[in-house]
Amino acid sequence: MEPSNDGPQRSDAQRNRERILEVALAELTRAQDVPLSSIARKAGVGQGTFYRNFPNREALVLEVYRHEVHLLTDAAAELLRTKAPDQALREWMDQLARFAVTKVGLSDAMRQIVGTTDGPAQPGYALVVEAIGALLAANHEAGTIRPGVTADDFVLAIAGLWQVDAHGDWQTRSARLLDLVMDGLRAGAPGKG
Repeated sequence: MEPSNDGPQRSDAQRNRERILEVALAELTRAQDVPLSSIARKAGVGQGTFYRNFPNREALVLEVYRHEVHLLTDAAAELLRTKAPDQALREWMDQLARFAVTKVGLSDAMRQIVGTTDGPAQPGYALVVEAIGALLAANHEAGTIRPGVTADDFVLAIAGLWQVDAHGDWQTRSARLLDLVMDGLRAGAPGKG
């Protein structure tokens, strides 16, 4: 649910909205039942401003999740513009790991809203698969990964990310896991021809 938008938001209204999303992400990651008034207070906005942007908890949680998905998927295109395909893929995998840790924090809140947070029914899943497809296509074209790897293959290969303990040393664990996946993707790559 997005607020009605008859035109471009004023810059202060946009900053307020972004600040609410930033605080909501941090707070919802800590506790799914954080009071909305607490989020508004920590974001430095009044109740009216908060509810004008997010009329209820469902709207807020879905927007936080949608915002995070868009940041993740937009990063794929940006990395492909600025890095070699295999470097873009590996760096994006690190961003995916950060997203996975955030998703763990949002999962209970999302579960209450959509019933499940896993698989193709998940909001944003198609966008993530599209980003994966673009990264894999660039790598196939460059010959930097083995032929025939599909987005489904990739999703299954990195599924362990969602098992990494978000409260432990997740960066080290996920980097090791993703290095192993990347090594597997590179094995049998035809190289640049």
